[in-house]
Amino acid sequence: MRSIWTGSISFGLINIPVKLFSAVQTSTLDLDMLDKKDHANIKFKRINENTGKEVSYADIVKGYKIEDKYVVLDDEDFEEAAAVKSKTIDILSFALEKEIDSLYYEQPYYLEPDKGAAKAYALLRDAMEKTGKVGVTSFVLRNKEALAILKPYKNVIVLNRIRFEQEIRDTKDLKLPAISKKTTAKELDMANQLVEQLTEKFDISAYKDDYSKNLLAIIKNKSKGKKAIAPKLEVVHKQNDDLMEMLKASLEKKKSS
Repeated sequence: MRSIWTGSISFGLINIPVKLFSAVQTSTLDLDMLDKKDHANIKFKRINENTGKEVSYADIVKGYKIEDKYVVLDDEDFEEAAAVKSKTIDILSFALEKEIDSLYYEQPYYLEPDKGAAKAYALLRDAMEKTGKVGVTSFVLRNKEALAILKPYKNVIVLNRIRFEQEIRDTKDLKLPAISKKTTAKELDMANQLVEQLTEKFDISAYKDDYSKNLLAIIKNKSKGKKAIAPKLEVVHKQNDDLMEMLKASLEKKKSS
């Protein structure tokens, strides 16, 4: 793996030199867009909407529209807005992980101790493991300040970038059911039974993204002249209005399986 950032974790008076690596990789196939007629590659051009002529990348500037006019930004404007460059992951505080809603999680990275930092790295990792706490941190990545948490995962410290509060949309525009007072104790008890029946220890290895693997198999077969057979559409039955009847049926189905 190739590191994408180097710096240090600031932990009290302790500085732990680290390297940052992406913890994820895409499982999707890299497909090209082709012309249906002759299978030539599709290329995109930057076109001036007024003249219809192509514009070179060097002649493109960025702007923000206010009312009917654009305010054009130059390099100095972006530099002024950018966070002060820092090579430090500052631990601002520690918190219980359960207090951080999963809605805020954005991107995970691995942190590797740099030369001479193994002991201090292990100390921080093991302290978080023992206390069940995560470190709330801020750092600068690509000129933008980011909020993140540090947490132990197996024998590595993971830096998980999280979203700022203002990046989460409000739910007020969604049409959501009110908290019902009509739900009977019997319905709730039966729903709880169904939840308990379906509860099992979470094992991520039991779940696989098979789409890319299946698609690649289809591509290979097609290259050999074999035709793909589309799977039958699964029929979704209409929801029964009688919740009790549906809950009973669900419980019986689970018992018989």
